[in-house]
Amino acid sequence: MPAPARMRCIEIREFGAPQVLTATDRAVPVAGQNEVLIKVAAAGVNRPDVLQRKGLYPPPPGASDLPGLEVAGTVAALGAEASAWRIGDRVCALLTGGGYAEYATAHEGSCLPVPRGLSMREAASLPETFFTVWANVFDDAGLEAGERLLVHGGTSGIGVAAIAMAKATGAHVVASASSEDKRAAIRAMGADAFDYREPDWERLVAALGGADVVLDMAGGDFVARNLECLNAGGRHVSIAMLRGATASVNVFTIMKKRLRLSGSTMKARSFDDKARLAEGLRSRIWPLIESGAIKPVLDEVFPLADAAKAHERMEKGAHIGKILLAVAAD
Repeated sequence: MPAPARMRCIEIREFGAPQVLTATDRAVPVAGQNEVLIKVAAAGVNRPDVLQRKGLYPPPPGASDLPGLEVAGTVAALGAEASAWRIGDRVCALLTGGGYAEYATAHEGSCLPVPRGLSMREAASLPETFFTVWANVFDDAGLEAGERLLVHGGTSGIGVAAIAMAKATGAHVVASASSEDKRAAIRAMGADAFDYREPDWERLVAALGGADVVLDMAGGDFVARNLECLNAGGRHVSIAMLRGATASVNVFTIMKKRLRLSGSTMKARSFDDKARLAEGLRSRIWPLIESGAIKPVLDEVFPLADAAKAHERMEKGAHIGKILLAVAAD
């Protein structure tokens, strides 16, 4: 069935609090040459969406101004040069924006098949976090079986994805969280847990054997403390800066331990690079999802019209796993 001319969507009326997210209708987007048009069943809610709503993380040139970086749904139309998918295929996709809508476009190389056995909502929880973890923890930092990953914010969408992917590939994980409920959830996922408010959490990590890779979403004063936790040859990857964009580190610590520091954002990556990452996920991680070794962790699902409530929940920081928007019946 051809896509309609108009669609329901959520736009950012002005920068500010969650209430600036406004339900409206717009023309259905048209797939570009190497894009697919997706009839959206569900969309993930991520912290970059919150930053965009506040005016702190603008979409890249040419991207939709609507928030939303990941969706799951069915392919409704193909761009003139898109050949990787067929109309009717069930896909989940990493977007540059536009996910809070009934229809969204995605580059064909940024799409992956909905894993067998997963619902559309479960599939919508995967792209942003799994692309991010794969790119940083595995592709960049090269986490290997038997090594230990340290991740802050272990019950966030990124955190639960990192724990699941690392455990399923044979690594050990230690993760931080602020409440006992969250730490219990981390332990239930097979990882060690600690309270990042402890004044000497570095010693707790050291007692477990230290870390070989740190996935850092905190930044600020945590960077130097993370470096103290790293073993010789350790890798520190920064993907957010919730505690600040500036860090003071001891260069000699980096030298004597032969540490490597890196970082990235996903939006700025080229479509070719995202397609390469998608192939890695499809070959290494998708079979683990389909076997049940990796299971999505969903927090709460809100109707599309309640996007403001979804953002409120994310900003409260009480969620465990992914927050989603239901766009169509599951």
